[in-house]
Formats: sequence, C-alpha cells, structure tokens
Amino acid sequence: MASVFSAIIAGQLPGRFVWEDDEFVGFLTINPITPGHTLVVPRKEIDQWQDLDAATFARISGVAQIIGQAVRTAFDAPRSGLLIAGMEVPHLHLHVFPAFTLNDFNISNAEQNPDPASLDDAQARIKQALRDLGHSANIPD
Repeated sequence: MASVFSAIIAGQLPGRFVWEDDEFVGFLTINPITPGHTLVVPRKEIDQWQDLDAATFARISGVAQIIGQAVRTAFDAPRSGLLIAGMEVPHLHLHVFPAFTLNDFNISNAEQNPDPASLDDAQARIKQALRDLGHSANIPD
C-alpha cells in the first residue's frame, strides 16, 4: 500500500514542494515545528533510514543539507535542525527546519492547524533562498 507521501509525490494529494530531483523531493509539512519545516523524502518507498545503502543515504543527506542552508537563511535562524523520526508515516523522511532553541527539536510541539497563508509564505521564502544559493534547477514551479 502506498504511503501518504507517495500520494503527495504522485500529485494525488496537494503538497507545497520546494525541491525536486530524480530521487528525492522536499515539501513543507502540514504540521510544522517552526515555519519552514520541510520534509525531504525519497521518491522510492523506503520505510526505515537504516535500510538505505550508504550512497543513497549520503545523497538524501546532501539534499537535506542544502534545504537546511535555505531554511536557516530564509528564516534568519541561528541553526537548522535535522531529525529522522519515522513514527508518523512509514515512508522515510528527514525533517529539516529552522531552529531557534532546543525546544524546536520536539516534534510533539508541532503546530496542528497552521494558517495556509503562512505555509505558502514559507514555501516562497525557501524557494527564493534555494535560488539565491544556486539551486534553481531543483525548484519546482
């Protein structure tokens, strides 16, 4: 059975994408810890991060690092956070988000009903930061 992330990647469910390449996508979560909270997800359905071969793990980590630079810039954050939780959807996803305090690393503090306009603004800001960092080729329309 396909995961909800597979449905988002296939366009069957809406998603606010900020990154696309042949292997991975990045889109905003609907329950952000901080504004700009992005999920980096492999197109291939893989449940657990330790099931990736080392080369694929390095590539997805590289995409997360680029998005981490973008969210830190876009939201003037002192750090960008990276978490691999995997409890909520059985499809590997790396959480990348602007981090201001250690409390920002607690997924249980995620916003349950964010304003759609704030999600749209976060998407636009991250896309612009990615452009400024030289990654226009991976930014979806």
